[in-house]
Amino acid sequence: MRTKIHSDSQIGRRLKLRDLQVFFTVVQCGSMAKAAGQLGVSQPTVSEVIADLEHTYGVRLLDRRPQGVEPTIFGSALFRRSVAAFDELKQSGRDIEFLADLNAGELKIGTPDSLAATLLPLVIKRFRQDHPRIVVRVSTIPAPTYRSLGLRNREFDLVLGLQANPLPTELEDDLRSECLFEDRLIFAAGMHTRWARRRKIDLAELGREPWILNEPPAWSYARVQEAFGASGLAMPKASLLTPAWPLIMHFVANGPFITAYARSIAKLSGLKELPVKIPTWPWPIVMLTLKGRTLSPAVERFMQCAREIAKSSADL
Repeated sequence: MRTKIHSDSQIGRRLKLRDLQVFFTVVQCGSMAKAAGQLGVSQPTVSEVIADLEHTYGVRLLDRRPQGVEPTIFGSALFRRSVAAFDELKQSGRDIEFLADLNAGELKIGTPDSLAATLLPLVIKRFRQDHPRIVVRVSTIPAPTYRSLGLRNREFDLVLGLQANPLPTELEDDLRSECLFEDRLIFAAGMHTRWARRRKIDLAELGREPWILNEPPAWSYARVQEAFGASGLAMPKASLLTPAWPLIMHFVANGPFITAYARSIAKLSGLKELPVKIPTWPWPIVMLTLKGRTLSPAVERFMQCAREIAKSSADL
């Protein structure tokens, strides 16, 4: 098979959107027969479309195996671009719907449960004042892995999260990070505890108290370990290890526990920031979007609302 790729004009004349859809479905299904069934066409028709695509590009796109098919390196490249192409077409429909009716459409957001329970409701409330009919779909995602979840496969339009460290190199080319405001790690307790009435607390005093922390290797857990270690103290024993913020908040707000979390989240949850001397660790609240993806007007309006909330909420 020839390896020379046809010119853009040749591909533009010969490539059909239906052909890309067939190829996309075959790769997703891993089988021409399954793809044919899903598309409601015959298997020979699917085979013919794939053969025409391979002729158009001059390379083999699929490896045929007894158990099905899988994309070659050329097929994988085309599949990635097909995902983007179909996503842009879907976005165009959403854009037109929004422009025809500024209160129509939807947006999909991924966020850790800590922000879903604290900052996100403020943004949604502001957004709904002007766009009450736009559907906002929110999914909670694990904080340690939120940076790579949902954006690449277009499950989300936007991810709102905490970003303690720079994006990994492998994600920098794909994701755009915008800082809403610079948060920081604090130690917090319930308003009913004796610690809430103290004006100054020595770190050594907290080492004997029960703690609730995100389980290692979480960034916040490592910072607690670092703070105590720098003072020559042993790491306090955690009574509960969990990434679930509602669970952390429940026990800290109603029990004798201490936790380490972002200042804004702790404050919006009604917890008390403890006056203990620890290093200042920045923990930015960020919005993540996919580079190269056209954002719908609804998403852009939502992001602007988030900026306004962040700017007006100086006490966060």
